[in-house]
Amino acid sequence: MKIGILGYGNLGRGVEYAVKENPDMELAAVFTRRNPAEVKIQTPNVPVVSADDAKNWKDKIDVMILCGGSATDLPVQTPKFAEMFNVIDSFDTHAKIPEHFSNVDAAAKNSNHVAIISVGWDPGLFSLARAYGNAILPDGKDYTFWGKGVSQGHSDAVRRIKGVKNAKQYTIPIDAALEAVRSGKNPELTTRQKHLRECFVVLAEGADAAEVERQIKTMPNYFADYDTTVNFISEEEFYKNHSGLAHGGFVIRSGSTGENKSHNHIIEFSLKLDSNPEFTTSVLVAYARAAFRLYNEKNFGCKTVLDIPPAYLSAKDGADLRAHLL
Repeated sequence: MKIGILGYGNLGRGVEYAVKENPDMELAAVFTRRNPAEVKIQTPNVPVVSADDAKNWKDKIDVMILCGGSATDLPVQTPKFAEMFNVIDSFDTHAKIPEHFSNVDAAAKNSNHVAIISVGWDPGLFSLARAYGNAILPDGKDYTFWGKGVSQGHSDAVRRIKGVKNAKQYTIPIDAALEAVRSGKNPELTTRQKHLRECFVVLAEGADAAEVERQIKTMPNYFADYDTTVNFISEEEFYKNHSGLAHGGFVIRSGSTGENKSHNHIIEFSLKLDSNPEFTTSVLVAYARAAFRLYNEKNFGCKTVLDIPPAYLSAKDGADLRAHLL
């Protein structure tokens, strides 16, 4: 499979590393909106090309992996590039997935391509865990906890506050809530009862710490509904202790079976990730293999992780999977 990468930030670099780990794939080109001469990649003899010239690569790329952001990039890029290539994206604005699916599906079907959207770990692997849990335990409740880990969107929101030079925000599950769910109590939990938020902030010179803290803690849609701790630290401490992008979380389904619902069961899926971008891109690359297989079957249109047979993700054939993983 010949893989193309659109965008060379944290995700683009992660895709490049992941492709190297898959012997049935090779990196064909990296496409960028920046000046290609200024983008240095790790793979020798692979061209860096202007995104405007992607149309000239229609017959040279089997799957294009789109590494833009969900806010403004992917709603435009995924339908556009699905007209030219089989594509994978990591669109993660949950409320807008149905609209995004519809737009991409029309483009992919119109051009006889395959597009798989919202690939990653949430949405993505966590979506699969929720789907399995609901199918197997129809009488039950879903619980999703994120962290402890860096929320890139929340960190960016803090950095936009006047007087903030740099910042990282960590989402932290509350242990008591986790234990209540794991014990089968099926609690009703508010947003505040499930997660804490902790911020580490480097102030610009002359900034008002009290005002910055007030703006963080009262920020609607981000912090106002959570118990939030704000720590002001030096730039040296920030780069020493808070330069990583670790994340993870838990999906738990608690459900009952039997006469009088007398037996309770817990299904739990968890991730602990040293690097959120590198793990996410490893998932993207596995689904690129599935997209290529669906394309060869002429199964065109937009798909999500819920539509893909697990065997299509693996480089192993069916006999090997049955012998060693079943």
